Amino acid sequence: MIEVRHVTKTFVKYEKEKGLLGMLKAFFNARKVITKAVDDISFSVKQGEVVGYIGANGAGKSTTIKMLTGIVTPTSGEILVNGLVPYQKRVENARNIGVVFGQRTQLWWDLPLGESFSILKEIYEIPTEVYNQRLALFDSILDINSFIKSPVRTLSLGQRMRADIAASLLHNPKVLYLDEPTIGLDVSAKKKMREAIKKMNQEFNTTVILTTHDLDDIEELCQRIMIIDAGKIIYDGQLSEIKDKYGASRKIVFELKDAWDNQIDLYSIFKVDQTVMQVKADENKLEISFDKHIMNVAQISQVILQMTEVNDLAILDADIETIVMKIYSEGKVNL
Repeated sequence: MIEVRHVTKTFVKYEKEKGLLGMLKAFFNARKVITKAVDDISFSVKQGEVVGYIGANGAGKSTTIKMLTGIVTPTSGEILVNGLVPYQKRVENARNIGVVFGQRTQLWWDLPLGESFSILKEIYEIPTEVYNQRLALFDSILDINSFIKSPVRTLSLGQRMRADIAASLLHNPKVLYLDEPTIGLDVSAKKKMREAIKKMNQEFNTTVILTTHDLDDIEELCQRIMIIDAGKIIYDGQLSEIKDKYGASRKIVFELKDAWDNQIDLYSIFKVDQTVMQVKADENKLEISFDKHIMNVAQISQVILQMTEVNDLAILDADIETIVMKIYSEGKVNL
């Protein structure tokens, strides 16, 4: 569905010195500065995949999405979306894609939501029967009928985002680009948005490219992630694989009946050092973090249960945010 081959995008800007003299110098001899926003990236996405595309601010993900949608032309390389070069066939490409930007809307601000949908129906030449079927489906998932008669400007952020999702899918696009679709939403609204994205993907086999800083979105929606840093893709693969490699740390939190005896040397008992296991005790709470590739929950729990009475315990895996921060700090992924 999407093919990206050795794509690079550079931006040129001209720097000048401060003051009037600097402005005059720049007029005749400005210093040219070339920045690579995207640096020789290649990837492919199959139809029906939901892919998380993540990176820090300025990493190059927004530039990539703009090239995929046809807004920006790459400096070099080739992009195909459903067989089309998006920046050469902008109109045809627009009919095949849907786009949702978290801070912008494609809806008409002062019109009732229903009228915005009607305009989009005419723009995309959607048959009336198909249009009505899709609105009914969107209502069942997104509950849009409860505010469809309200002007868009009066909608809450959560309502507007649900409306934008519906608007982007009215014409049944082959590819849906979601740029921060849950930004600013409360927990309930985020849950509805994620359920809607899942349902649309299952119902229409829509290919979804998701960029987000909310890594809960990634865990809920994506099996595959791509991580871009300084314009280069440093990881492209299964979320489970990177969690296994970089999420080796696991934690057991014991709630004890009595205060933990800090004199007990668990490192000697388990015959490991602090590179493998870390122990933190605070009165009736004992936390043991460990490398799950070397130790396991049963092994640790058995020893602690033999030593003291436990009221409760919790097992925590490394979250995706911790994993991604570790990858950013290293600047590469080795699997």
